[in-house]
Amino acid sequence: QVQLVESGGGLVQAGGSLRLSCSASGTVVSEKMMAWYRQAPGGQRELVGRILSGGTVDYYTESVKGRFTISRDNDKNTVALQMNSLKVEDTAVYYCKQDPTPWSPAYWGQGTQVTVLS
Repeated sequence: QVQLVESGGGLVQAGGSLRLSCSASGTVVSEKMMAWYRQAPGGQRELVGRILSGGTVDYYTESVKGRFTISRDNDKNTVALQMNSLKVEDTAVYYCKQDPTPWSPAYWGQGTQVTVLS
């Protein structure tokens, strides 16, 4: 029933910007903790940042702090990841996640590829 769909990935030059969107159905993002993760080729999935149900972003991984911004559009039921000053090291598949609750499991999107060119 819950479905998360990422969009907005693609190829960008280093220093450029990209905005990812996570469209949610079957759930209300304003009532959940939502997170963005990424997984580089051959690497582990890394938590990029998290937004709480109250709308506060309580975490960014150090490597993206000051460059990436998580936001939420309650009317559209979406969570965005604005990525600025992109680096080659940001190349990864980016995933949207809904954190688990006592009554529901975690949900993951399928991911969207971001490739940053030097």
